[in-house]
Amino acid sequence: MTSRTYIVEEGNRLNNYAIEPKMYVDEAQNFGFTEYAEKLNGRLAMIGFVSLIVIEAVTGHGLINWLTNL
Repeated sequence: MTSRTYIVEEGNRLNNYAIEPKMYVDEAQNFGFTEYAEKLNGRLAMIGFVSLIVIEAVTGHGLINWLTNL
C-alpha cells in the first residue's frame, strides 16, 4: 500500500495536487544557425518562390520586368 501525502489549504480544503513542477533553466544560447531558424528561413524562401511564380503567372511578366515597370 502506498502512502499519499495530502496538503490542507486555507479553509480546510484538501489539495491533492500540491506537488510543484520541477523547474530548470536552459543555459543553451538560442541564436545563430539553430534548427528553428533554418526551418523558418526555408519556409519563408518557399513562400517567396511560390509568390514569385504566382506574380509571373498573373501578370505575364518576370520579376525584373515587373520591378522595372513600377
